[in-house]
Amino acid sequence: MRLPEQIDIVEVGPRDGLQSLRKWIPTEDKVRMVDRLSQAGFPVIEVTGFVHPRVIPNLQDAEAVCERIARRPGVIYRGLAPNARGAERAAAARVDEIVGLTIASASYLKKNQNMTPEQAGAQAIEAFRIADGKGLRYVLAIGMAFWCPYEGVIPQERVAALVGQFRDAGIRRMYLAGSVGLEDPRHVNELFMRLRDRYPDLELGFHVHNLGGMATANMLAALDGGAAWLEGAICGIGGGIAMPDALGAVGNFPSEDMVRMMTLMDVYTGLDPEAVLAAARDIAGLLDIPPRSHSMHGSTREAVMRWGREHPHEHPE
Repeated sequence: MRLPEQIDIVEVGPRDGLQSLRKWIPTEDKVRMVDRLSQAGFPVIEVTGFVHPRVIPNLQDAEAVCERIARRPGVIYRGLAPNARGAERAAAARVDEIVGLTIASASYLKKNQNMTPEQAGAQAIEAFRIADGKGLRYVLAIGMAFWCPYEGVIPQERVAALVGQFRDAGIRRMYLAGSVGLEDPRHVNELFMRLRDRYPDLELGFHVHNLGGMATANMLAALDGGAAWLEGAICGIGGGIAMPDALGAVGNFPSEDMVRMMTLMDVYTGLDPEAVLAAARDIAGLLDIPPRSHSMHGSTREAVMRWGREHPHEHPE
């Protein structure tokens, strides 16, 4: 494996995690969550989304959250803006980075945003120009980059053509989203390598879901293929999307497990796994949710060794 010496871990829980939670989280608790993530040292935190309240009511307080968070020097606070109107709102709310959105599956795009690929592309480029004009960072999310519940496997060349289109418009930072979490490592690796070889001037990230249980292998495949950052959500919360009702919950990959995995492999993230785990515990309590991570359930080297010291003559069941 060809692993980088260092990567960024982007925390998306306050937006992608909370947007689909089946309860309202008060503004003051959203602020506490973001502040706790800042204290844990995440370099990039996706604070909220600037979407119509009718579409995602859980994020209707986007401006209020941005106004009240304690901004830590060096941390990039970003907001999702799926169209130009959202980008204007995000800029006015003083985010440091705007996330645009398009979808590689035309079928899903129609269901999720009621747009054609041409319309979504035009909105993403306009949002980029708004961000660029105001001196803000911009990253474009390409959703359903690998597999879609309505179309199945997404052809790699379709994604490569999309990336080329946005590169030609001036966008240099994009991420591929495994929006469902049913992609496979070979596909992930091949697509990242294809994009790296074709567009060496781009920075590419990987937004990780884990419905199929292959997220750890997919992360390795993405890093081997040239991914510069990974995106997870504290406690593995959220990640819900417009899926067929029969399918189970589609969760983001837990950030605390992601950080621990990178640390064990000597891939530098700038994050302390124990500090991130402590933040996960606090946030699980704050939101009153069950954490989905292995780390939170004692599946760490430290926890197992501690058990062994405390129970020297017993074997764990």
